[in-house]
Amino acid sequence: MKEEGDFEICFATEDDWEAAMGLAWKTFLEFEAEDYTPEGIRSFEDFITDTGLKRMFLSGDYRLMVARNKGRLVGMITLRDKTHISLLFVEKSCHRQGIGRGLIEKMADYAKRESGARRLTVNASPYGVRFYHKIGFHDLGPQCRREGIIYTPMEFVLSGG
Repeated sequence: MKEEGDFEICFATEDDWEAAMGLAWKTFLEFEAEDYTPEGIRSFEDFITDTGLKRMFLSGDYRLMVARNKGRLVGMITLRDKTHISLLFVEKSCHRQGIGRGLIEKMADYAKRESGARRLTVNASPYGVRFYHKIGFHDLGPQCRREGIIYTPMEFVLSGG
């Protein structure tokens, strides 16, 4: 575990799963839900509560890193298919402290080291687009809507990949 300012980032344990998904849900409701239809909110909830997703995490096919501040979980990021960020959430009180950027950097380092990844992709929510642009992601296409979920497909080219 490496400290980044007042927080540390590491791979999650099985015991972290519920707290990480709880943080994702709470933060989604706080910042994202107003942009979504009831169908989109249900789709997101179904995704984070899917037992198949947890099984993929337990088998190592769905990677989860968490950020902690003095032991308290304050951020999380997940990676599927070795290069796609599917969830990235940081607790409201910890926004603008480098935690989101730190989570992406750690996951990018992992993706390069473990699978030789040359890029990361993400389907950025309307709330997240500005953040992703700020740290170097570029749009791959226009905003889309699928099962009520609104997103902009984006990519980040990894240096030295």
